[in-house]
Amino acid sequence: MTPNALCFGEEFPASGAACLVHVEEHGLTVTFAADTANAQPESVPFSNLTVSAGGIDHDHLVVKWKSVQGERTLYLKNPDVIRAFREAVPDHLDLPLAQVAERVRQVRHRRRLVWGIVGGAILSSVLGLWLGADLLVDIAVSRIPVEWEHKLGESAYRDFLSHQEVVKEGSGVVAVEEMTHRLTEQILNNPYNFQVTVVRSDIVNAFALPGGFVVVFTGLMKKAESGEEVAGVLSHELNHVLQRHGLERIVKNLGLLTVMAIVFGNQQGLVGVMKQLGVELLTLKFGREQETEADLTGLQLLQRAKIDPSGMIRFFERLSEKDEGRMEWLSTHPMSAARAERLKVELAALPKTLPEPFTFDWKQVQVSLRSQPVTVP
Repeated sequence: MTPNALCFGEEFPASGAACLVHVEEHGLTVTFAADTANAQPESVPFSNLTVSAGGIDHDHLVVKWKSVQGERTLYLKNPDVIRAFREAVPDHLDLPLAQVAERVRQVRHRRRLVWGIVGGAILSSVLGLWLGADLLVDIAVSRIPVEWEHKLGESAYRDFLSHQEVVKEGSGVVAVEEMTHRLTEQILNNPYNFQVTVVRSDIVNAFALPGGFVVVFTGLMKKAESGEEVAGVLSHELNHVLQRHGLERIVKNLGLLTVMAIVFGNQQGLVGVMKQLGVELLTLKFGREQETEADLTGLQLLQRAKIDPSGMIRFFERLSEKDEGRMEWLSTHPMSAARAERLKVELAALPKTLPEPFTFDWKQVQVSLRSQPVTVP
């Protein structure tokens, strides 16, 4: 016998007796296990039954009747038995069964509501911690002096350059210096003394370190079709520094406890930790929001410097050819095509200005890069 219900009565243990319930046309047939006292099957007509909801979760159908042995209570949870019971009961049990069903619905609705509240509370807590952590990072970054940021970036900058071929003179260096000067002189209340270095490499890129240190690779200058394109990338990197994006990534990587220590006044402990970072600064990647912010503020800086902002857009459009087949969500950087479209919208909203050309000839600059001697610092 495979029990499908539990029965309680005076002659049964306090924990109840397992039993097998069959729904018949006239009522229920209850068969008890062989080792149960008075284990003879018992037939109970529907007219003798009362029903209600029970169990811890009110998901049991509780059936009661009086037998010769006394009052008995049957707990049904098997869905097949309950379904058969509801289909077979006479009219006088329809209302009690409907009340039981309504009670079960209320309990289940209350349970879903409770779990929804609990889940919402957990989600709110996690979201609060996440937003709070970002706020703490912002506060921590604001408490770090620019002088400390400069020392941190300089250490990684010098270490990187010691292993590179640095271009120290020539028309390429002069061109980058002119771009840098025109851009930085338009930065109001600039706390940084920017140092931009040209490094011989086929990498089509540039990068910035905290404190105002920027590296431009000759691969970028060879790939660019104009000085305005390089100036666009340079403006983007300068704004990573101005927005303190590198410092934000460092503080986030250090963890919440270190951030809180900075917030509550223990900035000295940060110096030792930062010294351990070393060239790890070179591998820090900016988030999408930081990249977008550097794009937009970089575009605005180009316009103030009267450097044609469309150069930045054209460069991203040409880079977008490499983005084909790559989904944007797979990268922390926005795709070049999407960046170009976003910049077009931003440029259309800016006041119109007349760009002023650079004093150098870009084609001659590119020719000089192929023959320029290199010195190692």
